[in-house]
Amino acid sequence: MNRMDGGEAKLKYGTPDFQVVRSGAYVRCAVTGEPIPLDLLKYWSVERQEAYRDADAVFEREKQVRAGKA
Repeated sequence: MNRMDGGEAKLKYGTPDFQVVRSGAYVRCAVTGEPIPLDLLKYWSVERQEAYRDADAVFEREKQVRAGKA
């Protein structure tokens, strides 16, 4: 079975973990739109309640927010 089978999950992001609101296999990166399997999810914003695929995506979102584009 592909790790993306199971649909998109809805999460509530907290510190240091997240809670599953609606089950699924993945969430989407807020910057790239790419699916992130839940077992690989390591980056998210509690304040913005969004997930990121990697540290580069976090940095990109921070730049967007500071420029007023997010």
